[in-house]
Amino acid sequence: MKAVKWILIGMIVLVVGVVVYITSVFDPNDFKPQVVDQVKQQTGRDLTISKDLTWTFFPTLGIELGGIALSNPEGFNLASMVEVNQVVAEVALMPLFSKQVEISQLNLDGLKLNLVTQKGGKTSFDGLSQDEKKKTEEAPAGSNQIQLDSLNIGGVSITNTEINLVDEAAEVTQTFLLKSLTLGQFSLGQFASLDYEFAAKLPDMELKSLGQGQLRVSKDLKQLQVKDFKVENTVTGEGIPNKQLIATLLSNIQVALDSQNLTVELNEFVAADIRGSGKLDIAYGRQVPSIQASLDFGDIDLDKMLPKSEATEDEQASTSQPAVEPDLRGMKSVNADVKLTAKSIKVANLLTQNWALNFKLKDGVLNVSQLSSDLYQGKLKATARLDGRKAIAQYQFDKVLQGVQVGDLLKDAAEIDFLSGTASFNVKGSGRSLLPDNIKKNLDAKGKFDVADGALYGVNIPHMLRSAQAKLKGDMSSAQASEQKTDFSSLTGRFNVKNGVASNPDLLMASPLIRVKGGGKANIVNESIDYKLTTNVVGSLQGQGGSDDMKGLEIPFAIKGTFQEPKFSLDTSGLMDAKIKQETEKVKDKAKKKLKDSLLEKFGGF
Repeated sequence: MKAVKWILIGMIVLVVGVVVYITSVFDPNDFKPQVVDQVKQQTGRDLTISKDLTWTFFPTLGIELGGIALSNPEGFNLASMVEVNQVVAEVALMPLFSKQVEISQLNLDGLKLNLVTQKGGKTSFDGLSQDEKKKTEEAPAGSNQIQLDSLNIGGVSITNTEINLVDEAAEVTQTFLLKSLTLGQFSLGQFASLDYEFAAKLPDMELKSLGQGQLRVSKDLKQLQVKDFKVENTVTGEGIPNKQLIATLLSNIQVALDSQNLTVELNEFVAADIRGSGKLDIAYGRQVPSIQASLDFGDIDLDKMLPKSEATEDEQASTSQPAVEPDLRGMKSVNADVKLTAKSIKVANLLTQNWALNFKLKDGVLNVSQLSSDLYQGKLKATARLDGRKAIAQYQFDKVLQGVQVGDLLKDAAEIDFLSGTASFNVKGSGRSLLPDNIKKNLDAKGKFDVADGALYGVNIPHMLRSAQAKLKGDMSSAQASEQKTDFSSLTGRFNVKNGVASNPDLLMASPLIRVKGGGKANIVNESIDYKLTTNVVGSLQGQGGSDDMKGLEIPFAIKGTFQEPKFSLDTSGLMDAKIKQETEKVKDKAKKKLKDSLLEKFGGF
């Protein structure tokens, strides 16, 4: 036992002696000129280390350095590419011999990156990665595998980190600031506190983000977990509603480093008045990353979220520029399977409830297998497909509306007030291009509609008929209708859309008093209407202040104007022709009857 004791004492004395000798004889600052020269030879860049290097060997192996700067390539406006104020790292020496890493502290302060792209395309990284491929090929096969019995960190502190992305061609600078990142006492397999403060300055907005949670790394270094991760983001900018948006989320995150899979349990999400929760699974290690998501939201008012458009002179001038198709190439960079539900969604003043949306994105093609919601006492069901693989996107859709109060829908959607009733509507179509004007021009669709127990506003057809009847009799003093409205029991028709024009060949409106039938067209590009119809009196107008003289007459009736201001007119000359024809038929009928009676009388009643 005494021998062992003296051997241990001897080893300690030896280690201490070696450490004392090294620290007293070797000065790490003696190597600074050689490091600077090597960097210059390898990259052509200037490396400066203005502060003295200090190191320790026992009981911790540590180094402290600062005042470091690496220059950008010659000719760049920003002289330095990398700046570091201070780096401090200390590792306990003795545990390293048993594959145990104990980091006393790890501090990084004042890291600054100026990453510039010049107008000619030259970047701050030029000349730095020429040997990267060679080094990768020379690396041994198992060099990326880390085997540790334990890893303990007293704490990590990263402060005042700044990254500037400068695009001189676009004259745009984006600045990202990691003000602080702190990791508490950390050991493999144990949770450690994690806090950060981050900010970003972009051309059109600014972001501030605060976060805190508990971080855990498994002992085999294959699993990473962040629990109770709370983040608060504040976005400000002219294009943000009320110039500010605050969003908070509470989540649990798990990362399987071996299978390269990320799982996020979103316990709570709040942005403005929107609340939600859900789960995301992201397989990020695949050639094309894959996302599976299931999200549920409460009430969503997108009208509050979306910026209000205020057309300025500059914006109006820009509309004369040719429109550009949206770039959908990013649709091929990820595959997704998403299920969304929402209690209600309001957008463009349209209010809908009980939303359900299921879609899949694969290889640049988006397939919506379910889109359903309740709206205006009815239901919406739809499927759709968007192909983003070509420069000009192609789409298909099949939409059904059932039992919708069409009057309220039109008022909220387009401020149109000329039709009411319970509507059922279906349309199936396809098209090319996602530019608003081209959607109208290229849409190819077919469908039908059925409106029950409704009214046509802006016109009182029975009153128009009574007025026309009175004028035919010479009475020019017909009273104004008390209400410009025509009630009907049904309004039906089929339609097809081609080259920006919707054709409706078989419009039929029925009521106890009248029938209106015919056809017409609606130009969805300039929103004009042109319908040629005939009106037929099938009931009695006596209770409406008229007579039955017009019963059975087919009278030409026209609808022209625009969606916003339709104009209705009765063809009085056509009415006169129809009346003359009716009277002529009556005379013919009387003559036939008289002739028949005369013949019967002559032949004795036979």
